[in-house]
Amino acid sequence: MSAQQNDPSFANVWQELRWRGLVHVSTDEAELEELLAGDPVTYYCGFDPTAPSLHLGNLVQLLLMRRLQLAGHKPLALVGGSTGLVGDPRPTAERTMNTKETVAEWVGYLQGQVQRFLSFDGPNGARMVNNLDWTAPMSAIDFLREVGKHYRVGTMIKKDIVATRLNSDEGISYAEFSYQVLQGMDFLELFRSYGCVLQTGGSDQWGNLTSGTELIRKAEGKSVHAIGTPLVTNSDGTKFGKSEGNAIWLDAAMTSPYAMFQFWLNTADTDVIDRLKVFTFRTRAEIEALEQSTAERPHLREAQRTLAYDVTSLIHGIDATEKVIAASAALFGQGELGQLDEPTLTAATAELPAVTLPAGTPTIVELLTASGLSASNSAARRTVSEGGAYVNNVKVTDPEAAIGAEALLHGRYALVRRGKRTLAMVEVEPA
Repeated sequence: MSAQQNDPSFANVWQELRWRGLVHVSTDEAELEELLAGDPVTYYCGFDPTAPSLHLGNLVQLLLMRRLQLAGHKPLALVGGSTGLVGDPRPTAERTMNTKETVAEWVGYLQGQVQRFLSFDGPNGARMVNNLDWTAPMSAIDFLREVGKHYRVGTMIKKDIVATRLNSDEGISYAEFSYQVLQGMDFLELFRSYGCVLQTGGSDQWGNLTSGTELIRKAEGKSVHAIGTPLVTNSDGTKFGKSEGNAIWLDAAMTSPYAMFQFWLNTADTDVIDRLKVFTFRTRAEIEALEQSTAERPHLREAQRTLAYDVTSLIHGIDATEKVIAASAALFGQGELGQLDEPTLTAATAELPAVTLPAGTPTIVELLTASGLSASNSAARRTVSEGGAYVNNVKVTDPEAAIGAEALLHGRYALVRRGKRTLAMVEVEPA
């Protein structure tokens, strides 16, 4: 995996952010470039605890924060203990409000995840902040007098997400309508307390980002900045970071390292170079070489393998990534299945056909038919006699062979293979 450093071939970090495609919309570009090329500045990005884990969309922001930190700037990582109680408006319908206890628990989870991607040491070490600390003590009257007076309803209803909801059958509640005010107040608070002059976020949050820049202009008479990253989509127009409708989470318990690796490995040739720019610290020269490899030798999938290795290592560590690679090889007889720990084994085989058998000592024929790899006992016997039956990568040549507990992985699992690539997982219940 490439070291975490910015590419010295660029004149400054702004030029690198532009090349990586991380700037979709921003405040004044010339001012931003000058600001980020100068003395260290404080910036922030917010993450709302609307789930117990961050996902790949959040990873874009975390890596942008890290690139700015590597350029010498100081990050504030905000996990929204108060904004998470409301939730930013979705395009289609009102969010379901979670309990205060749930949100507080999720704040802790997200803070732990954010800490893995930033450095909290040194002169520009990151600081963790929670907006509940300044919103909870504020009364509704103070909120309206000190913050609400700076907002104009006419401007608020023109924000894209609000306008979309106002024109829908669902409408929008006052709570979600007020979200942009809460986020604007966050920027104002961080400006006053830490001298924060830049906020980053997804371009779909642009209305909320500019809520803060406008509030600071009105309340303090100062000019601050915002960067909106593009929403990452696949070349076919589908939403990035979704796998059959399920988000790809940064929590290993919600998306296993094996599933994470496979997600990146399956990136289309048309998307992989853009993904390398956004999600890895590979240099421009390295990425251009991988682009050439993709064009000339696409069957090698060198760019996809690099992407999968780098991002999975970044999220879950090199050790977990090496286990994933070993598991992928072992499934097809190119490694030692017995060396895989149980979580890696079950994650690697999660998408295979699976069946559970009662305690006992099944024969190879029973394993082939129970798993669906053979349609009948006679077909299973034929597979065995032709040398095409394997249990845990060991060829079985006797159709009457019984598979005892000693031959099972972790005392219960049989990876059954017919031929070179047709697999199924059989779990035999312990006696």
